[in-house]
Amino acid sequence: YQRRVHGIQKMSNVYQQEPPTSGKEILSTSHCDLEIELWTQETPRTCRNFLQLSMEGYFDNTIFHRIVKGFMIQGGDPEGTGTGGQSIYGAPFNDELHSRLRFSHRGIVAMVNDNQPNNNKSQFFITLDQCSWLERKHTIFGKVVGDTLYNLMAIGDEEVDKNERPFTPPMIRRIEIVLNPFEDIFPRDLKKPKYPEKIADLLPQSKIKKPVDNVSLLSFADAEDFEVESAASIQKKKMISSHDALNDPSLSKEYAVSPEFLAKDKEKRKLAEEKKEKLQQYIFLKKKMLAEAVHSFS
Repeated sequence: YQRRVHGIQKMSNVYQQEPPTSGKEILSTSHCDLEIELWTQETPRTCRNFLQLSMEGYFDNTIFHRIVKGFMIQGGDPEGTGTGGQSIYGAPFNDELHSRLRFSHRGIVAMVNDNQPNNNKSQFFITLDQCSWLERKHTIFGKVVGDTLYNLMAIGDEEVDKNERPFTPPMIRRIEIVLNPFEDIFPRDLKKPKYPEKIADLLPQSKIKKPVDNVSLLSFADAEDFEVESAASIQKKKMISSHDALNDPSLSKEYAVSPEFLAKDKEKRKLAEEKKEKLQQYIFLKKKMLAEAVHSFS
């Protein structure tokens, strides 16, 4: 019991030594939320970078690509590889080391710098325990607070492979800015690059086929070696049968009905039509004469 009380008093002293925070964000991840308070007065350059990138949606849909159990979780890389990320300043910016900000407990949020001083971009990490060996090596700019510390520890328990990459990487879906003391931050209109930019670049060159113009489709583009025939020239073309088009000896070239027979049949039909017309005229005249006769007797 005395050890527990002593531990609580020790942690209380640690928190009391830290300066008050003056900024806050809520990271909504695929697993849970993380509330992060920021030391904007002690690390203004770093906090500006983190807040503006959050406003611009730079961290949206990015993952925590590295998890070291009992040590930290790492994110902030839009490529998800651990090698990407840029700052709002267009280049890496300098460290901001403060004597009252230390790696004394879990939940500390600090910048990744590739183990080189003054090489901060967009990547950050969150500690899962105290890490005194990192003192004066990384810029501390925030901490996870409240009950979301339990959420942090749950993320830290994710299963990882031999390269410390989680099998199911937790994803930052969006970030809500609760408190921003910098009124002069104006988000840029960023267009996130899509990886890869050209899928064809990843395919073997032998697999890529040059597109062929399909002349059966309507197109306003000029197609090489392709001439459009006019409607007049199409109408002049004589229709032919398959017997004429195919050079097949099994198909007969003889007419099924001779042209002479067709001509005589046509003449007979014409004479029959003329007789029919004369008969109809005769019947009409007879009916007319009968009607006149009936009218005269009445």
